[in-house]
Amino acid sequence: MTESNVQGKKPFLYVVVCAAGVADDVGKLITQAQERHWDVGVIATPQGLGFLDAEAIQSQTGYPIRSAWRTPGEARPLPPADAIAVAPATFNTINKWAAGISDTLALGILCEAYGMGIPTVVLPYLNAAQAAHPAYQRSLKRLREMGVLIGSYKPHRPKAGGGADRFGWTEAVDLLEPALNQHRPDS
Repeated sequence: MTESNVQGKKPFLYVVVCAAGVADDVGKLITQAQERHWDVGVIATPQGLGFLDAEAIQSQTGYPIRSAWRTPGEARPLPPADAIAVAPATFNTINKWAAGISDTLALGILCEAYGMGIPTVVLPYLNAAQAAHPAYQRSLKRLREMGVLIGSYKPHRPKAGGGADRFGWTEAVDLLEPALNQHRPDS
């Protein structure tokens, strides 16, 4: 049970955004979450920052985008997460996360989320050649074992990009709501 749920406040969703062509549509996920009465903050991987319209996202969420660690004494710019959606999630981030590598703020948050019991969903976005790599399948298996919910996106053709019209932004909230409701005191 999280503090925000105890106090009757809106649940807070962290959206972790990776460097992928569909990342500039993350506003669709933010809108969906806000329509379902969630507050949202965005954490971008260092490379993912370049794929986002930071001003538009900050205007939509009311919070700054986080990408780097805070300095000692710096205030926390986001409330604690009640749930996390990693969307879009790249081959690199999925494999590092499953291996417990915490070399960026985004990965640090994801690695900690497991130990804190924070419901987490991942919406992979990668090509079929990357998905064929044995490390990727092992990583998905490890994440499932950790309780991470995995989205249904089917990898696109290599060197073709695309799939933006098939990327299911709203699937993140659909998958997280039941998990979050299990943590609420009134369920």
